Amino acid sequence: MYIPRHHEETRVPVLHQLMQRQPFASLITFGISGLYATHLPMVLDEQEGSLGVLRGHISRANIQWREYSPDVESLAIFSGPHHYISPSWYAEKQETGKVVPTWNYAVVHAYGYLKVIEDAAWLRAHVERLTNIHEATSPEPWKVTDAPAGYVASLVKGIVGLELPIERLEGKWKVSQNRSEADRRGVIAGLEELDTTNSMMMRQMVSDTL
Repeated sequence: MYIPRHHEETRVPVLHQLMQRQPFASLITFGISGLYATHLPMVLDEQEGSLGVLRGHISRANIQWREYSPDVESLAIFSGPHHYISPSWYAEKQETGKVVPTWNYAVVHAYGYLKVIEDAAWLRAHVERLTNIHEATSPEPWKVTDAPAGYVASLVKGIVGLELPIERLEGKWKVSQNRSEADRRGVIAGLEELDTTNSMMMRQMVSDTL
């Protein structure tokens, strides 16, 4: 990934935080069919290994797990907040007019050598953990055990597990760091005026650069 120095984020806890807050990843592998991508939620165990371990699962019918090359690095992409940035928000527009539109975003690339896991106990534990994480904020959290045991067992047979020990992490935070303070304050004001979920998330990220 192309990362200008002023947009580079290297702090592992910050990268992990985005991966946990935005857990729906794009998993890209190379194999018999060439490049292949699957979009799936992944669980990060940040305490394992030097950079953490990612775990997920896909359908057995998905050819990715059969055809990927285990000796070639796989890539999991986690996309964070993003938003269009209007040049009309920049103070520079009034001073020189030398401004153009851009797009602000935060993204993490996690690289490693993918492993496939078919053990039923591992898969059951993984599905329970994934469910518990995403049901945690529900007033009445649904549990895997709420479904009939036989039904769950049959579904577990239809998936395979994926484990990606992270070998390296890349983070790109393109959040107006290369603009003047006056321009950044203009971006903050413009995003705040829009007052949408996405604009307010990006507003906070730009504010953190001041």
